[in-house]
Amino acid sequence: MKINKKDIPTTMQTPDTILRAQADLGGMTVCFNEFPMGTDFTPLLHGLTNDSCHCPHWGYVLEGEMLVKYDDGTEEILEGGDVFYMPSGHTIIVQKDIKLIDFNPTKEFNEVIEHVGKKMVEFEG
Repeated sequence: MKINKKDIPTTMQTPDTILRAQADLGGMTVCFNEFPMGTDFTPLLHGLTNDSCHCPHWGYVLEGEMLVKYDDGTEEILEGGDVFYMPSGHTIIVQKDIKLIDFNPTKEFNEVIEHVGKKMVEFEG
């Protein structure tokens, strides 16, 4: 099974953010996302366990940079060219406009993205 990153369905879009996701590729959801500098997922994760993302992610940063903050207090910068594994218990803050591809267990990914969607509606209202 394969899909071109340009053919991954758009699941959420704003003028400067694009989230694309294709579920159930071997129990995983593949995403191709673009976030602008300053995007901070922390407020969108409030209400989840430890107010953080419980979905692990495996992926590749095409370009840009983001700060990953883990529940244990550690932090790391992911930047263009990095292949990564991000275990559960984290949040991200985009430092430079970023494009990345990541692979996520579908069940956990759906739980987090549903929560994030509800939070976005709250903030808009």
